[in-house]
Amino acid sequence: MSTPQPAASSPPSRPDLDRPDEPPTPVAVPPGARPPGAEASRPAKQRAAAILEVLAGARTPTQAAQALSMSLSGYYALEDKALAGLVAACEPQPSGRAPDPAHRLAALERECQRWQRECARQQALVRAAQRSIGLAAVPPAPTKDRGKKRRPRRPVVRALQAVGRLRQEAAPAEKTDAAASTAAPSES
Repeated sequence: MSTPQPAASSPPSRPDLDRPDEPPTPVAVPPGARPPGAEASRPAKQRAAAILEVLAGARTPTQAAQALSMSLSGYYALEDKALAGLVAACEPQPSGRAPDPAHRLAALERECQRWQRECARQQALVRAAQRSIGLAAVPPAPTKDRGKKRRPRRPVVRALQAVGRLRQEAAPAEKTDAAASTAAPSES
């Protein structure tokens, strides 16, 4: 007793593929969507069209270079750059929302406020514990006397110190070189 198998169904036919002599039906673009490269300049669109024509086999690279008024090596460099951009655009994108620096900053500010509240809470607990066991509170740090003026510190430039050290190191070497040069003629 075998069960009847359903007949193999053929794939749905596409009218634009069944009639190759007619142009394909345009794909419906959702409202508000822009076609790719809508913001691109006219020369950029011309270059992209020429590269696609070469890749499709409609033109030779020489014809495309002539149409774009560039050398053949310039065309090949442009084609390499375009293909690199295509490959980069085809990289998989991470799923979910793109990280937003403004949201990250707001989250960090909230976390900072939370830790400040936690610190204040811990300080209050420490003070309460000190009072309950009879410890004296930590005295505030003494304030500096603002009436007394300090003599301003003279800035020392590290570069000038390094120059001084180099000159000191070079001075003995120059003396030995000068002594050797005066001694050399007397020997001959």
